Amino acid sequence: MIPAVHDPKLGPSTKVDLLGVTLPGSYFLDLRHYDPVAVAAALRRPVLVLQGERDFQVRRADCDGWARALAGRRDVELVLYPALNHLCEAGQGVSRPAEYDRPDLHVAPEVVTDVAVFIEALGQPAASTSH
Repeated sequence: MIPAVHDPKLGPSTKVDLLGVTLPGSYFLDLRHYDPVAVAAALRRPVLVLQGERDFQVRRADCDGWARALAGRRDVELVLYPALNHLCEAGQGVSRPAEYDRPDLHVAPEVVTDVAVFIEALGQPAASTSH
């Protein structure tokens, strides 16, 4: 997967296999020019960054980069969860793609709580889903 994504000949219609899912090259071409840390750093509103240490898609070094870029901002909270994967599901050992298919795994309660507390601290009620 990595060689295809970084191939200078990658075109918008090139098919790339990523963890068993076929994605168009246009997706990766767009990502080449996107810097989410810079976008977040430019925001002038509170930011919550959540990271699972068992995440194999986003490395700890990436999380450390977010921390450096957003350092000194009082309106930024960065939370690292040792037992969670990319989908904020708890587990043990090295996370693998097959873990994402387990119907018994759910977003960890501490993540739900942290998001709710962050939103409440903004002084704005969460959006209602009732009709």
